[in-house]
Parts: sequence; C-alpha cells; structure tokens
Amino acid sequence: MTPSIRFKLSFMMFLEFFIWGAWFVTLGTYLIQNLQAEPLQISNVFSTQSLGAIIAPFIIGMIADRYFNAERILGILHLIGAFLMFQMYNAADISVFYPYVLVYMILYMPTLALVNSVSFRQMTNPEKQFSSIRIWGTIGWIVAGLSISYLFKWDSPEGAAEGMLKNTFLMTSIASLVLGLFSFILPKTPPVKLNAEEKPSFASIVGLDAVKLLKDRNFLIFFISSILICIPLAFYYQNANPFLTEIGLKDPTGKMTIGQMSEVFFLLLLPVFFTRFGFKKTILVGMLAWCVRYLLFAYGDAGELSFMLILGIALHGICYDFFFVSGQIYTDSKAGVKYKSAAQGLITLATYGVGQLIGFWVAGFIGEKYSEIHSTNVADFWQHIWIVPAGIALVVMLIFMIFFKDEKVSSVK
Repeated sequence: MTPSIRFKLSFMMFLEFFIWGAWFVTLGTYLIQNLQAEPLQISNVFSTQSLGAIIAPFIIGMIADRYFNAERILGILHLIGAFLMFQMYNAADISVFYPYVLVYMILYMPTLALVNSVSFRQMTNPEKQFSSIRIWGTIGWIVAGLSISYLFKWDSPEGAAEGMLKNTFLMTSIASLVLGLFSFILPKTPPVKLNAEEKPSFASIVGLDAVKLLKDRNFLIFFISSILICIPLAFYYQNANPFLTEIGLKDPTGKMTIGQMSEVFFLLLLPVFFTRFGFKKTILVGMLAWCVRYLLFAYGDAGELSFMLILGIALHGICYDFFFVSGQIYTDSKAGVKYKSAAQGLITLATYGVGQLIGFWVAGFIGEKYSEIHSTNVADFWQHIWIVPAGIALVVMLIFMIFFKDEKVSSVK
C-alpha cells in the first residue's frame, strides 16, 4: 500500500466518523433545547439509526456490491447526505426534521460498510494494516467532540441557550460535502465479479443463512444477550449528552470523547484479557461495566461527585470492546468458514438493528413515564432514568452467567 493510498484511506476514515460524531452525540440535547421534542419523539429520531442498520445490507449487498464501484456509491451517498444535513440545519420543528433524519440515516449507515470495503480492497495484509487506518475514524469522532466543546463552545450553557447546537448540522453538511467529493478520487473499487452460482441472496447478506447457529445453546444465549444488552446501550446514545448538559457538567461533548479514548486503550488490552481469562469472563466484565456506569451516572453530580460521571464515561471502552468486539470474535469462531460473513451480518442486524430499536423505544417510554419529575427536579429525574438500564444490564449479566457454559474460543490471534 503506497503512502498516497494510505493517506486517502486514513482521511476517508477520519471524515466518515467525524461526520457521525459531529451531530449524533449532541442530537438528544439539540432535540430537547432547540426543537422542544418530547421523549417519544426523540426515540423516533434515534430509531432511524436502527432502521438504517436494518436496510443497509440491502443497499450494499444487493445493489452496490454487484453493480457499482464502492467509492462512487460512497461519494453519491455523502453528497446527498450533505444536502439532507443542510435541510436538518434549517428545520424549525420536529415534524420537518424527522423525514430528513430518516432518509439521512438510511443512506449513512451503508457508508460504514463501504469505507471498509474500499479499505480492504487496497490492502495486502488487512489483519496488520486495517487497524492503523481505522484508528483515524476514532480520531475523527474525538476531534468532532472536542471542536464542539472547546473550539466553538456550542454546547456551553450560553451557546446552547442561543441555539448554537444547530451549527453541528451545518458543520456535518460541509464535512459530508468534502467526503462526497473526495470519494471520487479514492482508489477504484469495482464490484467483484461473481459467477451466477456465487451471487449471494438477500438472506445470506443479512445473515439469515446463519440462523442455524442458534441451534447451539451457547450461541443462542449469546445472541439473546446481545439483543438485550443493546437496550442499555441505546439509553447512553439517546440520553448521555442531554443528561450531562442538564445537570451542568462543563463541556459535556468534549468530555464524552473520553469514551472513545478509552475505547482505543481497551481495544489494545482486550487480546491480553481475552487470552488470560477467556470469553465468558471477558463478556461478563463488559456487562458489569454497563451496570456500574449507569449507577455512576445515577448517583454522580456535576459538583464534588463529577469524578463519578467522568469514570462512567471512561467505562465506555470496557462496555463496548469487552462485549461487542469480543462478541465478534466469538461469532467468527462459531460460524466456520462458510458462514463467517452471514453470522456477522446476523449479529449486526440483531444488535444495531433490532436490539437498539427496542432500546430507543424503551428509553423514550421511560423518559415519558418520569417526565413530570423532570419539570420539578432534574437530578431526581435522571437518577430514575439511569437506574432502569443499570437494572437491565444486571439482569442480562445474570442470565448470561447462569446459562452460558464456558468454552474455549480459538480464533483469537
């Protein structure tokens, strides 16, 4: 891989995740403060991510992979995304905003697979080369968050009061335009020519061919746990930034980038932990981290106990890496050569699709349930909110601990 190609792929990854982090982290706060959205309306908006994840395999597997160069599809989707983001920037109420965010997420979620496709096709040794490219995506997300809090101060009390968070959509629109145009000078990534017998069906693309793996009791327990643990995950995505903002933590979006920094650290630590303690214990630590993080949110505050909030954010690395990355490794080991892609597709559909869709709706229902408390006691309201996902994570952990029988996972290198 030449230095020129490495730069192009790294810049592509940087922009791809800068775009996501530039608006999605502060979305909940924006919907509350700028559009005066109700909890269930907020759930509707966040659910568009799950709908996009469910539809994405069709766009990529049935259309892009067969007929068009990946880099061209990537460019077109981001150019359309730039227009949709600009419309979201101009939207004055939630009814106008929602159709644009729905279409945007249906078009954005496939780009996550496209940037991987473009990258892998240029690599001679993906196992060694991909991580050094993908890390720029995490850096992009971090830069977006730091910019919002420390450069532009859009999420400061004064900035938020003036409605400055709407500028996140303008910034994202500009970044989408840049990536859309830049995509057309990325290395050419034409469709892989397949024989008629090799062409995948929609069932194989979304992972339905791997359903037979659910006959394995352990994999079934893991599969159910993966869906259920995404309910607490949805609470974080939907509520973390509004929570930190409303209780008065300074520079909340910038501080939330600590979660991505810890993700990088624990990703490096994961192989050591995995090898020493095994899959089951690694997953259980990840689940326990979800429970602990929400208890820290429930009982911390922006004053003397602000360290509890920072610690809760920092646990994101364990929450995500020890469960989701370990789960990908476990799925890979159970699937065998024939069903590797189908199995990963099935887990992705179950988690980012079905699991988080349920989670966003549960978070909205709980927010609606305690909405009366919110108007009288903000701290008490958020304590009630965070106790729920803490309890769900604890129940999921107990289910997994009791019913999953420890087994050796051999695919860790």
